[in-house]
Amino acid sequence: MFRLIFSVLIIFSLFLSSLISTTTSANQTSIRQAFQEAEKYVWQPNSSHYQTLYQQLHYYPLQPYLDQQRLMHGMKMSYTAEISQFLEKYRGSPLDWPLRKKWLSYLAKRDNALLFQNFFKPTSDVELTCQYYRYQLKSGVAASKILPKITKLWVVGKSQPKVCDPLFTLWQKAGYRTDERIWQRIALAADGGKHTLIPYLTQLLPEKEQYLGTLWHKVRRDPAYISNMKRFPQKSVKEAAIAAYGLKRLIWRNPEKALNTYSKAIEVLPFSESQQQQIVLKFAIALASKNHKGSALWLAKVDEKLQSTNIVQWRMADLLREQDWPAIKADLKALPETLHKKNQWRYWYGRSLLETGETALGHEVLSELANKRHYYGFLAASAIQQSVNLQNNPLAISLAEKVALLKNPAAKRAFEFFHIGRFHQARREWNFWLSQLNDREKLAASRIAYEAQWFDRAIFTLSNVGYLDDVDLRFPLAFADEITHSAGIYKINPAWAFAIARRESSFMADANSPAGAKGLMQVMPATAKHLQKRKVTNKRLMNAKDNIKLGTKYLKRLLDRHDGNQVLATAAYNAGPYRVRSWLKGLKPMPADIWIETIPYKETREYVKSVMAYQEIYQIKVGQEASLFDQIFSMSIAQ
Repeated sequence: MFRLIFSVLIIFSLFLSSLISTTTSANQTSIRQAFQEAEKYVWQPNSSHYQTLYQQLHYYPLQPYLDQQRLMHGMKMSYTAEISQFLEKYRGSPLDWPLRKKWLSYLAKRDNALLFQNFFKPTSDVELTCQYYRYQLKSGVAASKILPKITKLWVVGKSQPKVCDPLFTLWQKAGYRTDERIWQRIALAADGGKHTLIPYLTQLLPEKEQYLGTLWHKVRRDPAYISNMKRFPQKSVKEAAIAAYGLKRLIWRNPEKALNTYSKAIEVLPFSESQQQQIVLKFAIALASKNHKGSALWLAKVDEKLQSTNIVQWRMADLLREQDWPAIKADLKALPETLHKKNQWRYWYGRSLLETGETALGHEVLSELANKRHYYGFLAASAIQQSVNLQNNPLAISLAEKVALLKNPAAKRAFEFFHIGRFHQARREWNFWLSQLNDREKLAASRIAYEAQWFDRAIFTLSNVGYLDDVDLRFPLAFADEITHSAGIYKINPAWAFAIARRESSFMADANSPAGAKGLMQVMPATAKHLQKRKVTNKRLMNAKDNIKLGTKYLKRLLDRHDGNQVLATAAYNAGPYRVRSWLKGLKPMPADIWIETIPYKETREYVKSVMAYQEIYQIKVGQEASLFDQIFSMSIAQ
């Protein structure tokens, strides 16, 4: 079955290649080789070898990148007209900014104010922005038009480039650096910024307030510093803001100390109503996520205006652990309509109706939900023994639509980068191309990407447009040979491996997470080393075949560690086996759907739900008859 599907995809891919490229299949390889060879000699643009290669690439989609690199390598004032023409032709594309940025830096070094201003475009690059504003002032633009814009450059939680200092001096002399703005910057530096900036900012405060800056810095470094109320002399209302900041951090590190400190702080510090509500909200969420005995009390204190899915989640988690179905039913029935109609709460409301004997109404609620292609829809179907409905509605895209779209130069560049394995550059061109399309054209683009086996772009584009009903495009049998082969070796369900890869990377072979996980199945280098008993190079981790081998091997190891329980193994793949073990410690047997709903980490909770739903879809796609959710619904989880 897999081979048949991919034979069709390969035929489509070959057909698309002929549309995307103006070259024939016979000489595509040689032209691509010529391009890659020319890149090595772009710094010698007048050499006969480079010129020979360049002439071969006249109709090649990526030839403009050689022009860009040539201009960047040999930057000189005599290139001004050519650079201007190039930037105008490729305005806003990935070809634009790298050259424009380097050209602006070159002009700044030569102190060419006129050309710098002519070529400048609004950017997040602070250094270039400050240089632009300085040249604007120098050229006679009124300070009243420039200085208000400096505020957002100064009120940030980190240091700014030295080129901005003259602007900040003018801005400060004009009276823009108020005490309130200094406090805003201190707050930003403390809350996610560079806290080492706080001592400098403290010196800018009036002398009588400098103790507050010092206090805030100490609380930032150690939230437990607030536990001694003698450190709050009650000379300013800002002490309450600092204490509130510390309490909201301390509750996650040391709940008991935070609770004790709050009981003392509320007696002596003038917390505003808003500050108190935010403290209560943070305490409620933190205590509930830690399954603290006092969490129910704090959840009940949360102001109605701050009620959200997150708060309902933790209130329900407490009740679900106790399986207090009458209370669950009452709480969910009382929810605002916007929350009550969410799939999550419709499922638990339906379950509570069944558990409290209101069978007919429970079936009615769950039957409606069971028609949805969703984690809770699949659970609902199992609860009332109803067949799963994938609600597949494939896109109908004509050949004419595809041909018209693929005439776009950005589309040609995107697919060519994809075909030569430069995925990052391919995605940049893809995003630029998509920015020019309407929703219908984006849907057509997603179909083109799927047929070219560029699966992650198809998935992300459908999501971007909000069209979620083409099941084949959203859940492709990508890398089918590799996944089924490795799943067979390690004796795990291939549908599970497909689901993990789909959730981890959307089949993006070069995916790289901020935490360091790499490749199709987002394998951590340390995990790979542990599995292989030796260091695994990044190149191997980014190779789809090798990554799938490592990912499936790790899934098998986690499955064995958790006695074949796929729910626990999935949670461990995301959060790590040690965290899952800690969540199971002392746990009395409970239904699997309740355990999943009460996982402390939101990321892992949503991850497990997604993987289970994706696996159900893949099981149907590969012809497996047994429903995963029938197993989950009847499963019990305990230590």
